This record gives sequence, C-alpha cells and structure tokens, in this order.
Amino acid sequence: MDLGWLGGFAIVFAVVGGLELVDRTSFALMALSARSHPFQNWVGGAAAFVLTSSIAVTLGAALVDLIGPGRIDLLRVAGGLFLIGYALWLYFHPESDDPNRLPRTARSALITAFVTIFLLELGDTTMIFEIVFVSSFGWFIVLVAGSLALIAVAAWAATIGSRIGSRLEPRLLHRVVVSVLLVVGAVTVAYGLVPSVFPALGLLRPF
Repeated sequence: MDLGWLGGFAIVFAVVGGLELVDRTSFALMALSARSHPFQNWVGGAAAFVLTSSIAVTLGAALVDLIGPGRIDLLRVAGGLFLIGYALWLYFHPESDDPNRLPRTARSALITAFVTIFLLELGDTTMIFEIVFVSSFGWFIVLVAGSLALIAVAAWAATIGSRIGSRLEPRLLHRVVVSVLLVVGAVTVAYGLVPSVFPALGLLRPF
C-alpha cells in the first residue's frame, strides 16, 4: 500500500526519533550538556546527526556493500573507545577541582559534541534504518524526516542535560558525567564486538 510522502515522513520520523530517544547517543549528548554550553552541544550534536543522515541516504545500502558488516561494527567500537577515552580524560582533569583552569569554551563544547555524536552514530541502528528506508520512501523524505527527528532528540537531550547540570553540585555532577560516558562507551564497544549480547539493540537489524 502506498502511504504517500506524508505517511513515509511520519514513519521515518517516528522510528528514527523513537529509537534515538532512548539510544546511548542521546545519553552521551545529555552528559556533555550537563557540564556546560547546552546550546553549543545541541548545535554540534545536531550537525553530526544531519551529517550521518546525509551519509546514510547518499550511500544507502551501498555503504554496507562497500565497507562490510564487520567494519560497521568496528565503527561502533571506535566510537565507544573515543567516549571511554574522553571520560577518562575528564576524570583525570576535573575542571571543578582546579580554580586556575579556564572554563570550557563554547567552541570546544561544539566540537566535542560533534565528534562524539558523529563517531557514535556511524553504523548505529538509526543510521542503518535510514539506509533501509531509502529504498521504501526515497532519499529526500528519509533525509528530511530523519534529520528533523534527530535534531529534535538532540534538543531534548541538551535541555535535559542542562537542567540536570544546574541542579547538581559540581563534584557530584563531574562523577555522574564520567560514569555515564564510561557506561555508554563500554556498551557501545561491547555491542560492536559482540552484538548478539544485546538482542534488543540488534532487533530488526537488517545486516
């Protein structure tokens, strides 16, 4: 049955946005926004989401044929390792403990959010769904609907993160952020290495 462009838009928006809402990527963005500069984190995260959506609809299923399923898992591992490394760097460089340390700039927050979300989103479930949706709804609908859904999720994550950050004592917030990033990174690496360990994340995985 032909759902038309509006039906296709609604399906892509709901599936991509719904999956990303509870995905580890949104929790990572939430943790970053809890530290400072939620708007810049949103901009960086949203830009990364749009870029990965563009990659998905441009390459489509050819992406998987080109790099192979095994390398998609390696992309997940790379993103997870980056997040773990960033968490460890934060742990050993606590800004709140050093009064002489300059606060994180808006530019560095934007760049960190962009790199983090881009690496985590490459080969992620939502990106794979966008690749699959291209064959059903066309690249334009998938690009617009997927990007808008991910931008909205990024705004939600940045907003929640900033509210959490304003309510927690700095030292406690620092520990919470490091813990969240470590857990998200570890789960990402484990999913990349042994996806069968997480059947819920692999559900409907087409590759």
